[in-house]
Amino acid sequence: MKEILEVTGLFTGFVSWIMVYVSLEHHYWKESTQDGSVIVTSAVYENLWRSCASDSTGTYDCREFPSLLALPGLIQACRALMIASIVFGVLGLAATLVGMQCSKVCGENYILKGRIAAIGGVFFLLQGICTMIAISWYAANITQQFFNQLYAGTKYEIGQALYIGWSSALLAICGGSCLLFSCKSSLPREKIAYQYQPGSRGHILSTVATSHAAPSNYDRNAYV
Repeated sequence: MKEILEVTGLFTGFVSWIMVYVSLEHHYWKESTQDGSVIVTSAVYENLWRSCASDSTGTYDCREFPSLLALPGLIQACRALMIASIVFGVLGLAATLVGMQCSKVCGENYILKGRIAAIGGVFFLLQGICTMIAISWYAANITQQFFNQLYAGTKYEIGQALYIGWSSALLAICGGSCLLFSCKSSLPREKIAYQYQPGSRGHILSTVATSHAAPSNYDRNAYV
């Protein structure tokens, strides 16, 4: 059971880490909406690094964001969270590989290996939390602008990269949970051995019975 949980946690953690990178590099974090448009001649889509535009002929052009400090706080925070998510994923993979039972690192100290695997599970949980916060925050900003009747700028819809990011976060959380459960199942259950000792009550009764059975030094004839 422990080996199955470890392999499941490692596999789901690795897949989630790959999906984080795919989501981060994907162009479609948000794309311009076609709601209310009769003829669509161009489309605008953005991610955390660049803004692109394409026309009906299939020609597209991308422009990198010129300055980091000039970016909105939302973009900067989402960048930091996604990069931190990738770093946590790398640490989680390294710790899980070291802490697996089939690994030769740490010899046959399975308790230490289980704790290292649990640390890898914590890293995967942090990866999933960071990804979930970044993706959900970015999506909330898109929906807020879309339903705001007073917003005069270009309205966008949720892009494909956000769905990949949500899936990655769920897989990372599931993988980290599997690793934590595997560590819990590997902890030894200490059994306290109680040494059997005969009850003192029988000893007292036997003592009392012996004292009653002992012959008395005084006989009834002594009083006659």
